Amino acid sequence: MTGGEALISNVSDTARWVAAYRAIETARTDALFDDPLADRLAGERGHAMVAAAPRIMRGGWPVVTRTKLIDDLIATAIGEGCDRVLNLAAGLDTRPYRLDLPADFVWVEADLPALTAEKEAALADQKPHCTLIRRGVDLADPAALAKFLDTALGPLGPENSPAAKALVLTEGLLMYLEEETVRAIAAALDRPEISWWVMDVTVSMKRMRSGSMFDNAPLRFEPANGIRFYEDLGWQPVEVEHLLVHARKLNRAPWYLRPFTYLPQPNPRKPGRNPWSGVVRFQRT
Repeated sequence: MTGGEALISNVSDTARWVAAYRAIETARTDALFDDPLADRLAGERGHAMVAAAPRIMRGGWPVVTRTKLIDDLIATAIGEGCDRVLNLAAGLDTRPYRLDLPADFVWVEADLPALTAEKEAALADQKPHCTLIRRGVDLADPAALAKFLDTALGPLGPENSPAAKALVLTEGLLMYLEEETVRAIAAALDRPEISWWVMDVTVSMKRMRSGSMFDNAPLRFEPANGIRFYEDLGWQPVEVEHLLVHARKLNRAPWYLRPFTYLPQPNPRKPGRNPWSGVVRFQRT
């Protein structure tokens, strides 16, 4: 960047970094998903972030594996009757454009107003596969979040019924928040219309963010008790997918990490000091 500008000036900028990894994956002959819009959204800045990222992130295997796992969990939930997805902190995600979704399926995105407006402009010439609604929302504001949920779970128009079995997605969000905010979000999602909550959970993964590039987007929340934190808040795990193990199965794990995938894996409820990262689908209890 010119003039000493940081590659990542705030958490929202990490969306460009993630999009760049999706673009790199899409260019592979054995790609796990096809995201033709990712390169457009990543831009030069997103690819510069990839070039500056720690060696352990080479190829973006955590992002790619997480993306594939969440794609599959969403498809499973739709097969189980999910009638709406609420993507909180949607960033530059493009699932409404690339997933095989029913035309009448409702997908609602929420993110900070500036990033939402940028994305709206960047994809103005594209048509999603489903009914897509975007809203600019400060999710850390409890009143704004409650108002958003009231609207997003409602009919949203004469052709749509209120949600009955919604899935909430918080991909790449909770790790950047304070614990108090995470608890507030969990409480806000305790609604009868919401059946599932899909997220990535990380514990002791700060080594993946070595270097100064992430100074303006520090990790703030890594629950020491892993998924037990969410169980104590009333959410029961339905699927718990270990990221590194699946990265090896999908042939995306770096060669030097593959031997560790054959060892006993950390308990996702008691990871202790062991690095652990996974994708989890919870259901309300």
